[in-house]
Amino acid sequence: MNVYLLKDVESVGMAGSIVKVSDGFGQNFLIPRKLAVKVTDANTKFYENKIVKVKTEAKILNSKIAMLAERISNLHLVIKEKSHEGKLYGSVGPDEIVALLKEKEIVVDRKQIEFVKSIKTIGEHKVIIRLSSKLKPEFIVKVIEA
Repeated sequence: MNVYLLKDVESVGMAGSIVKVSDGFGQNFLIPRKLAVKVTDANTKFYENKIVKVKTEAKILNSKIAMLAERISNLHLVIKEKSHEGKLYGSVGPDEIVALLKEKEIVVDRKQIEFVKSIKTIGEHKVIIRLSSKLKPEFIVKVIEA
């Protein structure tokens, strides 16, 4: 079965592309979740024209995302937290990272933030921001004692 992807689906394809998937996967997973629509002989031309539009929009979006990724990868953020003997009383979570990035005029959703390991100690920690399925810039967050 050929389907037109409405959204990015990990390990299947990018939004705006026509991919071949098994009938069960398409009918039971992709189509009910509105991730894809079935491509038939009647609507093939429509979706092929739509692919051209999506590709030009994607090029513009990818260049913006690449510039944002470059800005993020050059960041070194500092957070002051209360601690005792190098261990934090709480932890640094996505909300704190989002607030720090907002100060630098970088807007991301808290769901895009991934930690290599949870931040519960004083020191430098790597943080990953998932901008797209391919772009995941890393930056350093330094936690110091307040």
